Amino acid sequence: MAVLITGGAGFIGSHTCVELMQRGENIVLLDNYANSDPLTPTLIRKIVGRDFSSYHADMRDEALLCEIFEREDIESVVHFASLKAVGESVEEPLLYYENNIGGTLCLLKVMERYGCRSIVFSSSATVYGETDIIPFVEGAPTSATNPYGWCKVMIERMLTDICRADERWSAILLRYFNPIGAHSSALIGENPLGIPNNLVPYIMKVASGELPYLEVFGDDYPTPDGTGVRDYIHVCDLAEGHVDALIYARAHRGAEEINLGSGLGYSVLDVLHACERAVGNSIPYVISQRRAGDVPEMLASVNKAKELLGWATHRSLDDMCESSWRYYSAAK
Repeated sequence: MAVLITGGAGFIGSHTCVELMQRGENIVLLDNYANSDPLTPTLIRKIVGRDFSSYHADMRDEALLCEIFEREDIESVVHFASLKAVGESVEEPLLYYENNIGGTLCLLKVMERYGCRSIVFSSSATVYGETDIIPFVEGAPTSATNPYGWCKVMIERMLTDICRADERWSAILLRYFNPIGAHSSALIGENPLGIPNNLVPYIMKVASGELPYLEVFGDDYPTPDGTGVRDYIHVCDLAEGHVDALIYARAHRGAEEINLGSGLGYSVLDVLHACERAVGNSIPYVISQRRAGDVPEMLASVNKAKELLGWATHRSLDDMCESSWRYYSAAK
C-alpha cells in the first residue's frame, strides 16, 4: 500500500514525503516540475535512506494517471499539485482553472475508478477571503479575491460534495498560513528561481547580497510595529500536520476543513530581525507604501487541529529563520 503525493517535489510536498517515509509509509511521488527541481526526489532518498517510485507526470494526463494507479498499490492521496502565484492567476485565470481545478477533477475521477477514496488536500488560508474576523475559524464563510484563491474554494467544495454524495469518501482540507523554514539536513527547502514572491526567500537573497534591500510595504498598520502581521509555520511542522491528517482520514469519513498554523502573529520586522539573528548581520530594508489588498493581520485558530489531529507546532520563529539560512547557504 502506498500514498500518492501529487506535487511531491515542491517545497511543502518534499518535506511531507520525508515525514511520511520517516513514519514508515510507502510513497509514490508525482510532479510535472513546473515549479520544482527534478533533483528533489534524489535528495529525499538521500535524507530518508529509502527508495520510492517517482513519476515525471502531469495530473491532467488521465491515461498516465491510470497507468500509475494500475502499477502502484495506492490507497490514499496527499494533493499538493497546483499553480500557486497569485499575480499570475489574475493575469492568466484560464490557465489556473484548467490546471488546478481541471487537474484535480482528473485526479478524483481516477481515484474513484480505482477505489481510492481518501485524500488530504493542500488548501490555504486564502479561502477566508477578506474578513475582519481574527483569528480565522473553520466554518466561517469562504471567499476569495483572485483566481488562485477561487481554485482553492472550488476544490474544497468539490471534495465536500463528493463526501456528501458518497459516504465511502474521506477528505481533509488543510488550510495553512505562511510556511517557511527548511529541513534540518539543509538538502531541501524553499529557493525559488528569480525574484521571490515570499518574504523569507526574499530576505535570504538580500542577506546574501543578491538583492540590495527588502521592501517593507507599509508601517502604518494597527499592529505593534506598524507592519503586517502573519501566522508563520515551520514547513516541518506543516509536514507533520499532513501526516497526522492522513492518519485521521483513514479512520474517519466525510470532509473536514482544518487550519494548520501556529496561532501566533509575527510582523514583517519580527521576521526580518529573526533572520538577522540567524545570519549574524543586519539586513537592509526600506519602508514603502502599502500594497493594494494587503490586510493588517492574518492568524489561524488552531483549536480544531489540536482536538482532531492532536497536532500543534513546536518550532519557533528563530528555528524557522535559522533553518532557512542554513539551507540557503548550502544551496548557493
